[in-house]
Amino acid sequence: MKQQASPPKILVVDDERDICEILEFNLANEGFDITCAHSAEEALEQLSAGYSLMLLDVMMGGMSGYKLTETLRRRQNQIPIIFLTAKDTENDMLTGFSVGGDDYIAKPFSIKEVVARVRAVLKRHAASAAAGGGEAGATLVFGDMSIDLKLKEITIGEEKIPLTKTEFEVLAFLAETPQRVFSRSEIIDTIWRETPFITERTVDVHITRLRKKLGRHAAAITNRSGYGYRFNAACL
Repeated sequence: MKQQASPPKILVVDDERDICEILEFNLANEGFDITCAHSAEEALEQLSAGYSLMLLDVMMGGMSGYKLTETLRRRQNQIPIIFLTAKDTENDMLTGFSVGGDDYIAKPFSIKEVVARVRAVLKRHAASAAAGGGEAGATLVFGDMSIDLKLKEITIGEEKIPLTKTEFEVLAFLAETPQRVFSRSEIIDTIWRETPFITERTVDVHITRLRKKLGRHAAAITNRSGYGYRFNAACL
């Protein structure tokens, strides 16, 4: 008899216990295995390799959600993270994505939206992991910039540039077809194809962060007003 797969384990981290209880009850009803932590410090103690995703509040007493994410990414822990926060300005989104977050849900939120985003992020990471295990591997080279599609690394000169998973995916997507201009909708359909509620502004936020990290090569990602973005190797 085929053994039934265990439900995805999710760690909910929020210092508001009522929010934890609401999320725990509703996500458990959707078939997820839920554990709650009420601070970033507690989450660090509880987190293990068995978790599939983290729902993480940003503003908490002690360590913030952003700081926790930075700590995990520095330790090479790539657990998918969805931020839950009452802060929803563009700068907040930029910060959340730049430290390695995978999605961003503003409070107050609907349970249906949370469930849809959780399923989408889990599906996207599973698809990415499967693709990463294939035999195909290539390195795109443009001047002193190299993009290793197998190792998911970008190097400029001798320096490795630390990109988040989504930033790398956006860069690689554009660089693989540098002669084309891609609309924001096309980028969303490729990078966030399983993720609902993604807006064109999300693309702009990631491009802004990506350009900043590319430093002197920021101009390689160009914008055609009214059309979209392209990777322009001639600017390197």
